[in-house]
Amino acid sequence: MSDFWKTPATFMLERGSGYKAFSLFGPVHLAELGAGAAFLALSCLLFARLDKAGRRRALVLLTAVMLADEVVKYLGSICTGQWIWSYLPLHLCSINIFVCLYNTLTDRRWPKEVLYLLGLPGALIALLSPGWQAAPVWNLMHLHSVTIHLFLMLYPLLLLVDGYRPDPKYLPGVLGFLIGAAIPIYFLNKVLGTNFFFINGTDNNALASLLAGIFGADRYLLGYPLILAAVIALMYAPWLVLRRRRKAAK
Repeated sequence: MSDFWKTPATFMLERGSGYKAFSLFGPVHLAELGAGAAFLALSCLLFARLDKAGRRRALVLLTAVMLADEVVKYLGSICTGQWIWSYLPLHLCSINIFVCLYNTLTDRRWPKEVLYLLGLPGALIALLSPGWQAAPVWNLMHLHSVTIHLFLMLYPLLLLVDGYRPDPKYLPGVLGFLIGAAIPIYFLNKVLGTNFFFINGTDNNALASLLAGIFGADRYLLGYPLILAAVIALMYAPWLVLRRRRKAAK
């Protein structure tokens, strides 16, 4: 089988569980991060120039591209006999693809808050600590993983450009969504032998492995609430400061 079609799991089976095709923050990784940042900035600038109808079409197109990108992953792994349960769309980023779809169809408030607070930093963390290091650059799963996480960052950024503003009063609903998804997934992981949300093991994930090094392999989950609290503070603080300044100026 050509290396282009192999999944990271196949590479690790062939070359060992510790195999890495590219290093974390090495030349390949940094080049992808730089190109991704340029793509996001240019896309937001172009989106800002569109009228209301054009922005609506852009969100519809982006949603369709994300769904197609995800389907390519399924087809590539199924047609080559490499499908495993871990490719179900039950990681937080995969779930957010469907939250994007729901927002595109309904234009409601709660999916925007979920995508901003969970989807945007979640996709960024995935790009900064990729779980697909076993796959080389010219590889279907590598290309899918990079592009889908960039799209998941782009969608909430476009919502911000379009006028959406985060509000912490919706935080309980977002946390309820996260916990409501994580609890059944924890038990599903035990049944399927998967590790969705990285809550049943570090599973070659750089962030989870870092937490395991700090808290211990059996207690790495203790780091997740701390990271979530830091993310909440970072994501909402700028908007709270801006809101207070505007009130003070009136």
